[in-house]
Amino acid sequence: MDSVKAYIDFSQDSLKYSALSVAFNPIFWNIAARLEYSTRFLTKLALGKPKCGCYTLAVTIFSLGIIRDLLYEKALRDQPTYDALDMLSVKIFAALIFAYGNVLVLSSMWALGITGTYLGDYFGILMDARVTGFPFNITDNPMYYGSTLSFLGTALWFAKPAGIAMSAFVLVMYMIALRFEEPFTTEIYAKRDRERAAGKKEK
Repeated sequence: MDSVKAYIDFSQDSLKYSALSVAFNPIFWNIAARLEYSTRFLTKLALGKPKCGCYTLAVTIFSLGIIRDLLYEKALRDQPTYDALDMLSVKIFAALIFAYGNVLVLSSMWALGITGTYLGDYFGILMDARVTGFPFNITDNPMYYGSTLSFLGTALWFAKPAGIAMSAFVLVMYMIALRFEEPFTTEIYAKRDRERAAGKKEK
């Protein structure tokens, strides 16, 4: 434990705020999306326009992401550096995984569009078919894994063990979020398919 404390300063408030932000964001968007699905509160606030409601949530989530990243950057600056990581080969590796992580995130956003990226399914804005091209032919959740790699790349670049630990926490929070998101989203599309099948039978 003493060796861990030597490289992770748990007394720093910035580390606590960063961890809270990492945890808060997926909890927030899951609660907001489910409330929208069951009550249409954002659509109602947007005068009955689902796309406007989705864009509002998108701006909110994006803004929270920027705040999270700023808090993470501040937390890293306040943490001890591990000299064994402060070398050129590690920085090259860090730059590569950071770049790859951003490619996964940006390409998935491009493939899904704004409503596909920011929970449009919960607003009734459903995609016609499952996206199977890059990066979804590599992983089902490129945004989450890409974001985690970006966190890890930043931590390695600055040689901060606390950042590596925080990257692991980011991944854990995303995996927890997926336990709620994936079955719920699957059911949304299954419901649409059932309704389409019932409509065809009636015809």
